Amino acid sequence: MPTTVDSMSIWGLVEEASVLVQIVMLILVAASIASWFVIVQRTALMASARRSLRQFENRFKTEGSLDQLFSTPGEQHSAAEQVFRSGFSEYRHLSQHADTESTAVMEGSQRAMMTAIAREEKRLEKQLPFLATVGSVSPYIGLFGTVWGIMNSFIGLSQVQQATLAAVAPGIAEALIATAIGLFAAIPAVIAYNRFAASSEDLIASYYTVADELATLLHRRLHTPGQR
Repeated sequence: MPTTVDSMSIWGLVEEASVLVQIVMLILVAASIASWFVIVQRTALMASARRSLRQFENRFKTEGSLDQLFSTPGEQHSAAEQVFRSGFSEYRHLSQHADTESTAVMEGSQRAMMTAIAREEKRLEKQLPFLATVGSVSPYIGLFGTVWGIMNSFIGLSQVQQATLAAVAPGIAEALIATAIGLFAAIPAVIAYNRFAASSEDLIASYYTVADELATLLHRRLHTPGQR
């Protein structure tokens, strides 16, 4: 009896599974570990990006002028800071030439800010396709292992004279473990992907807001000298 209980435990079923099913399980476990690593790394990145955005927004509201804000170093890795510095640096460079039209100055500044935003968008969305792939493919990989295991179980069942539930249950149970591992890998990856995608869109929208506010101030500054 103890031997039977041990053979019907999770580890016992995994050990008794066919080589192909074991390979499927190993692939799914590796995918799950990798996705959790990405989840932890992306969570820290998103939290840091939101914190940096709040800090820059506070500085943007409290500083007396754009020149003072530009001359005061902010957080080095702040995306909002990079958007501001890219736009304002281009504005200062183009506005130094008296023959440059105000429209060209504004267009150059906005292009610089859009480039900075696109660069940050690429950084925020990095590795999200991996989570999407794990979330969408893992259940099918697990299902493949299950189908293969059940097929082998029925093949073995056809070779015995008396078919009983005790004979077929271990093979089906070990096959279903592959599906369980596939779902274990897929569910966190799908939840994390949706969460990170929404957070990324929210942050990018905030960066566009920063760019629009700066463009408004620069436009006002071009046409009303002496403004902030």
